[in-house]
Amino acid sequence: MPPVPLHVPYALCTCFYISSHSDNEIPTLTQNRGSGTLGLIQALRELKYPGSITIISQEPDLIIDRTKLSKALITDPAKIQWRPREWYAEAAIKTITDEVTAVDFEQKSISTKSGQNIPYTKLVLATGGVPRRLPLQGFKGELNNIFTLRTIQDVESILTAAGQEKRNIVVIGSSFIGMEVGNALSKSHNVTIVGMETSPMERVMGTQVGRIFQSNLEKAGIKFNLSANVSHATSSPSNTTTVGAVHLKDGTTLPADLVILGVGVRPATDFLRDNKSITLEKDGSIKTTSHFLVPGLQDSVFAVGDIATYPYHGPGADAGGSPVRIEHWNVAQNSGRAAARAIVHAQRGPLSSLKYKAFIPVFWSALGAQLRYCGNPVNGYDDVVLQEKGEAKFVAFYTAGETVVAVATMGVDPVMVKSAELMRAGKMLRKGDIVGGADVLAVKV
Repeated sequence: MPPVPLHVPYALCTCFYISSHSDNEIPTLTQNRGSGTLGLIQALRELKYPGSITIISQEPDLIIDRTKLSKALITDPAKIQWRPREWYAEAAIKTITDEVTAVDFEQKSISTKSGQNIPYTKLVLATGGVPRRLPLQGFKGELNNIFTLRTIQDVESILTAAGQEKRNIVVIGSSFIGMEVGNALSKSHNVTIVGMETSPMERVMGTQVGRIFQSNLEKAGIKFNLSANVSHATSSPSNTTTVGAVHLKDGTTLPADLVILGVGVRPATDFLRDNKSITLEKDGSIKTTSHFLVPGLQDSVFAVGDIATYPYHGPGADAGGSPVRIEHWNVAQNSGRAAARAIVHAQRGPLSSLKYKAFIPVFWSALGAQLRYCGNPVNGYDDVVLQEKGEAKFVAFYTAGETVVAVATMGVDPVMVKSAELMRAGKMLRKGDIVGGADVLAVKV
């Protein structure tokens, strides 16, 4: 089987909506046909926004459930589209495939690769993330069959390289994406996951919970190399252009017919890096208000999803909100909806008169069993109250002092759902209550 060339992920895709020339004209730009865009356009229509909407994206597909890519390796976009093409037509939403190359915030216009220059009144940036790569020998594009995972095209490339025969697959990064794709591929291939921590997702989830993930996946035949650092990759003896092994700094050599990088993403804001009208945060994100408005740009620009650093108002946050950037599908969708509320409200009154609608982040993962998580330890956590409910079933309360800042469950979904509602309402149990035996499900919202 011939090697599959290194796939370059889509970096610039855009969505904007434009009404006819009138007092309601609100052109909007977003980048990435993802959850933020979905939340935006659905909320605009739900709130009776009358203008036309146009989505510009470098990705060829309509908005998909991107979470299914790593969990199930689906390559048919029709199976994971959130809305069929007919829905867009009925909602008067036009889609264009193009790449945004620049934004003139002073003149309120965007430029695209095809040469279009599009004016706007309001602009929503929803550009998503770009998978990180390793700046190491063998990982800089010189070897084929080394992949990231972000698009349907990435999944197609991975499955083509894997083929029908049993392969040695090395996943670098014991992240949720890394473990999900490793789990999906382990049914037909030998999978090894390499991680820097002593247990998967240790920094976020804690050592004990991380070991539960590890145990689940080891039962599926996955091997782990933890507390490990990658040194470099070398080519296959039979083909010098294709990866053949991953080498760790401790001298371990892992045979690899293909490698998948699950080492995180960075905000897809490269097209704004040299823009004099906007200052990016150190991580490349864009700082926003609680309405996801970007300050200093004539109250006309919003940023949502993976690129937004916004004030978090959940348990454990500072009184005025703590700045945070969260790469969750749920957060992106809620931020898109918040931007839509602000845009519609601004048509009839100042944005200062609109109270922000706080939400609690939620995410889920498939790691041999279904993980559910709500909240965010924006200022850290100092303890984990773990209640094991049986094999691969648990509830974990992440606490900062007496405050429960996050809750993770596996096999006990109602506890996470109820905890998220209690957090949103400011009624979540305290650590002492939980240690003393109080039941989250018994608390009224």
